[in-house]
Amino acid sequence: MNEWKECKLGDVPLEIIDGDRGNNYPKKADFSNEGYCLFLNTKNVTKNCFSFDELNFISQDKDELLRKGKLSRGDLILTTRGTVGNIAFYDESIPYDNIRINSGMVIVRAKGIDKKFNYYLFKSLKAQFDNFATGSAQPQLPIRDLRQIEIKLPPLPEQKTIAAVLSSLDDKIDLLHRQNKTLEAMAETLFRQWFVEEVGEDWEELSLYDVIELIGGGTPNTSTEEYWGGNIKWISAKDITANHKQFIINTEKKITELGLQKSSAKLISKYSTIISARGTVGKYCLLSNEMAFSQSNYGIKPKLKNCCFFTYLLIAHSVEELQSAAYGSVFDTITTKTFKEHKVNIPLEKEIIRFEERIKSFFFKMEANSIQIKTLSKLRDTLLPKLMSGEVRVKI
Repeated sequence: MNEWKECKLGDVPLEIIDGDRGNNYPKKADFSNEGYCLFLNTKNVTKNCFSFDELNFISQDKDELLRKGKLSRGDLILTTRGTVGNIAFYDESIPYDNIRINSGMVIVRAKGIDKKFNYYLFKSLKAQFDNFATGSAQPQLPIRDLRQIEIKLPPLPEQKTIAAVLSSLDDKIDLLHRQNKTLEAMAETLFRQWFVEEVGEDWEELSLYDVIELIGGGTPNTSTEEYWGGNIKWISAKDITANHKQFIINTEKKITELGLQKSSAKLISKYSTIISARGTVGKYCLLSNEMAFSQSNYGIKPKLKNCCFFTYLLIAHSVEELQSAAYGSVFDTITTKTFKEHKVNIPLEKEIIRFEERIKSFFFKMEANSIQIKTLSKLRDTLLPKLMSGEVRVKI
């Protein structure tokens, strides 16, 4: 460890760049759904990467009026207001050539250290970012405090090797995610070809509620210690959002058998579908094993035996209409009534069974990939602090 340098983050050869917060800062009217320069919003930078589900663009003329805050390939983006400590790495895989940060972010530009190592360095400091955050209503991460964080900096060759080890794990995880998206898309395409594009004369129009078993959930009393920390996986709305359109392998919280018995929470079987019913309505996922779930979600099982994947795809196909039918004065909600009022065309049972046989291999592969993603993610997250502290060394 003699060659490792103990220093403060402010002493590391990198540049921390604010965005342009002057008079030319874009207003709502300046944004459009497409354009010359992507202007990042808070939803675009997640815990470890970019998310491009909601995009705001500005024109080239507006972009040229702004002085600071434009990304270069190899830059790191760090959120410093609201949800502090989220990071994303702007490499060649990102399909936008012109990107600017908003006022709740900074750019971290490596000047004399490996750019990918810089990403993992900041990723390893997440807990310290949380400790330095100030403000209760809207937490902020002051740059002056950020510069005071103490780190251990290895020589450049070891930086590159550490980054290569962690990147190889991330690359494998990314490949598995992409495989699952492809398999999901293939399954959805087959569903549309079989059951949406043409409707058979002998099909029956039914309420969605009539073809599924809809199950409500529950939450054990959070102040009763004996109900929590057991072995029963318990799905919250947060778990569903994190695993939307995926298999859910694990949950953030677990309950005990007593907690299950003393609440309205229920166990639901493997390959059942879970859908969020309150707040962020319409997020859904598949269970990889038996789990319980909160009252903010519905469990969905097929009434026709062994047709779990057809049912999952039926929900996926119906979700936009379910979302549009959501109601509520405080937050959106879907209820039993929503499922009863939504109509679906259902083919003969033999067609559903034949379809299930056709697509189940897709879902078994997705499940295997999801389990491998969790295993690799756990390995990466275990290695990260050990590699960054020098506890585990790599051969150069």
